[in-house]
Amino acid sequence: MDKVVATAAQAVADVGDGSSLAVGGFGLSGVPNVLIKALYEQGTGNLSVVSNNCGAMDSGLAVLLSAGRIDRVTGSYIGGNKEFARQYLAGEIEVEMIPQGTLAERLRSGGAGIPAFYTPAGVGTQVADGGLPWRYDGNGGVAKASPPKEVREFDGVEYVMERGIRTDFALVRAAKGDRHGNLVFNKSTRNFNPLAAQAGKITIAEVEELVEPGEIEPDAVHLPGIFVQRVIALTPEQAVDKGIEKRTVSN
Repeated sequence: MDKVVATAAQAVADVGDGSSLAVGGFGLSGVPNVLIKALYEQGTGNLSVVSNNCGAMDSGLAVLLSAGRIDRVTGSYIGGNKEFARQYLAGEIEVEMIPQGTLAERLRSGGAGIPAFYTPAGVGTQVADGGLPWRYDGNGGVAKASPPKEVREFDGVEYVMERGIRTDFALVRAAKGDRHGNLVFNKSTRNFNPLAAQAGKITIAEVEELVEPGEIEPDAVHLPGIFVQRVIALTPEQAVDKGIEKRTVSN
């Protein structure tokens, strides 16, 4: 099955207002910028986003965030995104912050058809007990807080139950992909991209290099094409357009 779509605009055409998205990448690494830009140009809004972070500087999900297109974020890192922090504290956006490893496993579990799992991460804190501010009221008060989660004991150790995550769509970026949707990721871009791809009911991948089926050795495939519904091939210019978040120099 040839899953290649001609343009990013065609690939995201059915991502409507109010959709939920799992988005790969961390900082500026492995972020599906071309697909995100296509969503921006399409005018899609009221989005619920699941991603490690919400973009950095003027790239990635920061493009949609700054335009007021995101209503809710499930993630584990705000970092240096000042606009993300401003919107959160002003009560303009709902944010569910969870431990990074828990986020990764929630995405993986959703893709594997596992509805929930138990983890020790967060036991004895507001992660398990509830009370984390999901939305502020804009005046320093909490308008909506996280609910308590089920805690059970196994072999004398307490664990908190976390739900798997499934989203309407997933946007990811890969170094290489074939027409069947088999993907290969480069180094740290492999952190959240495969997990986000598994969580999406419809997964769209932008690939820096498109090859024919059979050109990727089976043992080299990081994500099987069964998890991917659409593929777009980046132009050479798009493939090499990679920013540097923090530039350092030395004598």
